[in-house]
Amino acid sequence: MGILDAIKGQLIDVIEWSDNSGKTMVHKYDMNGKEIMMGAQLTVRESQVAIFVNEGELADVFEPGRYELKTSNMPILTALKSWKYGFNSPFKSDVYFVNTKQFLDMKWGTSNPVMMRDAEFGMIRIRAFGIYSFRVSDPAKFLKEVFGTAALFTVEGVEGQIKRTLVSGLSDAIAESKIPALDLAANYEELSQYALQAINPKLADLGLTLCSFVIENISLPEDVEKSIDKRTSMGVLGNMDQYAKYQAAEAMRDAANNQNGVAGMGVGMGAGAAMGQMFAQSMNPAAPQAAVPAAPAAAAICAACGAQIPAGSKFCPECGAKQAATAFCTSCGKEIPAGTKFCPECGAKQ
Repeated sequence: MGILDAIKGQLIDVIEWSDNSGKTMVHKYDMNGKEIMMGAQLTVRESQVAIFVNEGELADVFEPGRYELKTSNMPILTALKSWKYGFNSPFKSDVYFVNTKQFLDMKWGTSNPVMMRDAEFGMIRIRAFGIYSFRVSDPAKFLKEVFGTAALFTVEGVEGQIKRTLVSGLSDAIAESKIPALDLAANYEELSQYALQAINPKLADLGLTLCSFVIENISLPEDVEKSIDKRTSMGVLGNMDQYAKYQAAEAMRDAANNQNGVAGMGVGMGAGAAMGQMFAQSMNPAAPQAAVPAAPAAAAICAACGAQIPAGSKFCPECGAKQAATAFCTSCGKEIPAGTKFCPECGAKQ
């Protein structure tokens, strides 16, 4: 019995693996120099795939389930080792467990600003960040292309590659979508879907799939944000003319409240008068200004009938009598003989 126990101690009859870290992508089962017993129990849990590797060559792949290892369910390994039908002896093989679950809440961000051409602001630099999730979609390809022969592989091994691919895909998505900078925030979902379609073909070559890609924020340069804030303020203020008047009134009020002696009093009085006039105009801007009455036309007296006739008339419109040539002083308005160079009343030059 002692010899049998010693022999059994060199054999593995149960193969399984539990991930306690949550970040392990591939785990190589530790054989500890032992051989696998033919008929051993292999347990592959959900979100796992077990891959047998014979002398560095990929062999059989086992999906989630419980298996009794034998030649019938290890066809590739049986062919590689040239086992005869009914082979029952222990054997050596490397066993890798690949984690196929989704790795969630992975953070991404632009390490350097991304250039984009905007129709309104021209060439601008933007920064972006968010989260993503991914999983191993093709364990065999992932093992060949990425993992190799290491004993342990975690998400840190592919995180940098995925992030750079994400940023590149997002840059292409923004450029091809031609969405204006002011409208980027309203199109995060569309950009995410567009980026997913552009990025997944690149990751498929590594045996990976991007399950979700979320844009949390796209930030614009400080100058562009200030310009947007100004435009927003203008939109909130509405009528800029009314706002300018209000600002002027506020300035006048501050001047009126200045307690710097007589000068302050004068400023306050002038400000109060101007403010009252301005508010009156702003409250009724459409009110027409009072029309200035036109000056009455100059008149003369007919020498024959005494009727009032227009100044400068050659004949009286009432009696038809010829009138003497007269004129009026350009300064005092008095009637003077035509051709007079100086007014006899005020002396003004004509």
